[in-house]
Parts: sequence; C-alpha cells; structure tokens
Amino acid sequence: MATMKSLIGLINKIQRACTVLGHHGGEGMSLWEALPTVAVVGGQSSGKSSVLESVVGRDFIPRGSGIVTRRPLVLQLHKTDEGTTEYAEFLHAPRKKFTDFAAVRKEIEDETDRITGKSKQISNKPIQLSIYSPNVVNLTLIDLPGLTKVAVEGQPDSIVQDIENMVRSYVEKPNCIILAISPANQDIATSDAIKLAREVDPTGERTFGVATKLDIMDKGTDCLDVLEGRSYRLQHPWVGIVNHSQADINKRVDMIAARRKEREYFETSPEYGHLASRMGSEYLAKLLSQHLETIIRQKIPSIVALINKSIDEINAELDRIGRPIAVDSGARLYTILELCRAFDRVFKEHLDGGRPGGDRIYGVFDHQLPAALKKLPFDRHLSTRNVQKVVSEVDGYQPHLIAPEQGYRRLIDGSISYFKGPAEATVDAVHFVLKELVRKSISETEELKRFPTLASDIAAAANEALERFRDESRKTVLRLVDMESSYLTVEFFRKLHLEPEKEKPNPGNAPPQNADIHSDNHFRKIGTNVSAYINMVCDTLRISLPKAVVYCQVREAKRSLLNFFYAQVGRKEKEKLGAMLDEDPQFMERRGTLAKRLELYKQARDDIDAVAWK
Repeated sequence: MATMKSLIGLINKIQRACTVLGHHGGEGMSLWEALPTVAVVGGQSSGKSSVLESVVGRDFIPRGSGIVTRRPLVLQLHKTDEGTTEYAEFLHAPRKKFTDFAAVRKEIEDETDRITGKSKQISNKPIQLSIYSPNVVNLTLIDLPGLTKVAVEGQPDSIVQDIENMVRSYVEKPNCIILAISPANQDIATSDAIKLAREVDPTGERTFGVATKLDIMDKGTDCLDVLEGRSYRLQHPWVGIVNHSQADINKRVDMIAARRKEREYFETSPEYGHLASRMGSEYLAKLLSQHLETIIRQKIPSIVALINKSIDEINAELDRIGRPIAVDSGARLYTILELCRAFDRVFKEHLDGGRPGGDRIYGVFDHQLPAALKKLPFDRHLSTRNVQKVVSEVDGYQPHLIAPEQGYRRLIDGSISYFKGPAEATVDAVHFVLKELVRKSISETEELKRFPTLASDIAAAANEALERFRDESRKTVLRLVDMESSYLTVEFFRKLHLEPEKEKPNPGNAPPQNADIHSDNHFRKIGTNVSAYINMVCDTLRISLPKAVVYCQVREAKRSLLNFFYAQVGRKEKEKLGAMLDEDPQFMERRGTLAKRLELYKQARDDIDAVAWK
C-alpha cells in the first residue's frame, strides 16, 4: 500500500493543479469535490487561527478583533526533507517564494483587501496558499470566516447569514472533514461549530472536535467531560489544544517552542496528564493526516474513475473545437475544405428537413404565392368599361368585324404582365430564406466557431452565390410569364367558339342583344372569356413558378453553393490561407486550458497508479 506521505502528497498536488485550472468550474470542480479536504470551522475568537498556526508551526494568520478571516484560505501543507528551507507560495503570485512568514501574513491581508476592499465585507473567492516545510504533515486545510451571531458596525445586516452560507457550502460536501473548533471555557452545547457540524453531519462520521484555550479555563474547572466524550460524543476522539498566548505572540516566541510548551502543559497537567499522548496540535495534525490517508485509500477507485471520465470529456471537447492547425499549405487547404464541407452539411440539413428552416420555402409556395396571385387587380383590368376602352383603342377607326382578336391579345398581355410581380416576389422570398439559412448554418457549424475570419469568408461567398442564383431565377420566372404572352393556347378559344350561345327569349322580330358589338353584354362576354383564360394561366404559373425557383435557387444552392469559393481558395498562397484560418483567441485560450487539464489528469492517473498499490 502507498505510504501516507506519497499518497496525501499526491492528493495535495492534484488539488493544487485543480486550483490552478480553476476548480470553481468544469472538470476541475468535479475532481476538487471528489478529493478529501479539511474545513476549519468555529465562531469568532474560538482559537481557529492558533490551531492552524500550531499545525503549521509558524505565525502567519492575520489577527485582530471582529471578522479577520474574510475570505476562505485554502492552506496546502507539503512535508519536505529535514534540513530544507521553509517557504510559502501563493497561487496569485506563483513565482514568488516567501521565507518571511510575517510577509505571508501581510500578503494575506493585502490579497483579502484586493477583493473585499478595506471594509468588513466577505468574499467566497478563496486565497490559495502552499507551505513547504519539514515541520508539517501533508495536509490540506481550509480556514473559513468565523461564525458570528450579530453584525457589527460597517457590516451589512446579512453578514451573519452570509458567513453561515459560505461555511455550509464547504462542510455540506460529503468529502469534507469538519474540524469543529470550540473554546473549552465556554459551554460546548452553545458551540457554533458543533451546532453546524451536527446539522450537516448528524452521524459525526466527518467531524473532529477540537477544544481550545484549555489553559485559561476558570480555576477548579476542566474539560474532561468533553475530551472523554461524555458531554458530547463524536465518532472521532476530541483533541485538546493550548493556544499560542498573546504574551507569547508579543514576545515573538516561535511556534516550535510553543509546541514544546504545549506538550509540557499536557504532560504535567493533573487533569489531562493521562490524555497527554492524545492531546496537542502535533497529535491533531497526525490524527487528521492518518484519517485522510484512510479516506483517500477508500476513494482511490472513484477518483480514478472521475479522472478517466474527465479525460474523455476533455478529448471530446478538443475534438469539437478542433486540434491545432498544421502550418503547411496543403494541410491548411485541406482544413479549409473540410470546414466548408461541414458548413455545407449543416446547410443541406436545413433544406432537406434534418434541421428547421427549409419548410419556410414551401411556405412561400403554398401561402405567399397563392395569396399574391389572388390580390392581382384582374377585376379592375377586365371590368366592362376597361374592356370596352382597350378594345376600342385597338380597333382604331375600323371596328372589328366578327371578334376583336387584337383586343383579346391586348387584354391578355396586360393581364399576364401582372404575374411578374408575384413571380419576382417569390424569387426574393426564397432568396431571403436561403440567406437566413446560410446565417444559421454558419452559427450552428461548431467547427467554424474557432475561425471567425473563415466563417465570414464562407458567409460572404455563399451570399454572393445566392445573389447569382437569384438573378438567374428571376430571369427564368420572367421568361415563364413572357412565354404565356408569346403564344396563346388557341384550343381554349376554339372551345369557347364552339360552345352554344345561351340566349334569352327574343320576342317578336327584335335583333338579338349580342348582335350589337358595342353593347355592354358584348364587352362583358369578352371580359369573361379573358378572365377564364387568365385563370388557366394562373393555375399553370402557380405550378411552374415554384419548379423554376427550386431549380434555379434551391437546387443550385444544394449543388454548388461554394463551388466558386473552392476555386478561389485553391489559387490562394500559403500566407493567405493562414489568414483565413485566423483563429478566435478565445478558442486558442480554451484549447490551451484544456491541454493543461488533460496533462494534469493523465499525470494524476499515472501518479496514482504508481503510488496507490506500493
């Protein structure tokens, strides 16, 4: 089995790497939450700072009245070889080593103020601090703001609940070990830390109780009922601590001497002498480290499974946003063509029904075109008065003898010309839909999102092609309309001529009404005949216009939307190809972050395999 030092040290390493990559989101968050941590919880002035400093063996925690810890402090302890120099590093200043722990305290204060200002506000953004020393055990501790019951001057009324919510967000996690700090000179039943621990860990499996300030209890009183588990029992033993006194702090007594003084207190104490081997900050650190080792051993399979899952997710995202682009022109050209084909696939899916949007083209044919045809002013154009006017103008000085053929042709040509408006409107409506589908396809092509320049070039080329298709489609539909004028369907009028006339009874020898070529009935009959013919033409165009539009615009868009662009790209030089693949900086940054995460997880998996079963 792995040694405690190597296994816990490895977990510390993974935790720090997760922190570097931003453990407050993404895969780092999941892995961070899967790793055991120790949260230090207690009320204000409960002695939390002294406990941390005793475990570390150094004075470095800011002190003062009120809320001093205003941001979580993630403290990672790394045990080094004997004789090596102690130093500290902050995540926000990774290349700076602190050997003066007074400077560490000052940096904690400054970094707190950088986020919260010099007010008494709090922030849940943690400060990350690593300490390397031969006098520590491998351990990760999280120092949280002290729980309080009332807001003081300069604090919002919500500060009490804000602090509790922050502390809860850490201690509610099932992999968090709770170090509940309670002053021995106060009633344990009123301890803020114990109360909160009982709520989030009712079985006490994750809670370690620490009684501080044993040396300043009132004379004649002791803490044996707590330490021996009679007043409040936990699954883990209580540990008593003698705090670093203010007098020692003022005299600058170092923490190593303070540890020695603490050991002597318990060994010579008449009340606690029989518990001396299980008391003090050194014992507490070892107890937590041993417990962490046990937890880590249990968690190794789930941690490895989570790492493997994270590796798969990262590889999938790298495949989605794309791997780095090769530098030679052939590879760049291949990449551009592949990206164009990816866009083309999405565009065709919109047209063919795999994605929404193509149905709008059918809507143009099924709704817009028929509605436009119905609105054409044939009633006005073929009114009796207008028919008479047109026929008379065509006849000139010589009225027609039998049937006004030239009048018929003039009326039919005038009516057919009205179809040009709906025909062109249909072309434009389909063009608008196709342009919108190009825009949507560009935005939905995941591979293009990292190359905004190429996406813009493809969009411009596609829209230019659609303009060409529209021009050709407009010519074609206008030809269809003109063809209806250029050759009339003679059989239609022959059938009209052969139909028997329905005449009203003609009393006496009066001449029939339709014998007068200048009567209203005569012109009304002409208008009715032309209207019937125009209705036939309308039915024909309602069918043929969509065919022409689909053939000239939709079919061509599916077949050759980017053909001209392909030809242009093939003639470009290497540098211009590179400019087209000018990648979005956000994607480059994202790929770099993912690459670091991938390296972290692979290294973590290898390290765990190397040490877990030694």
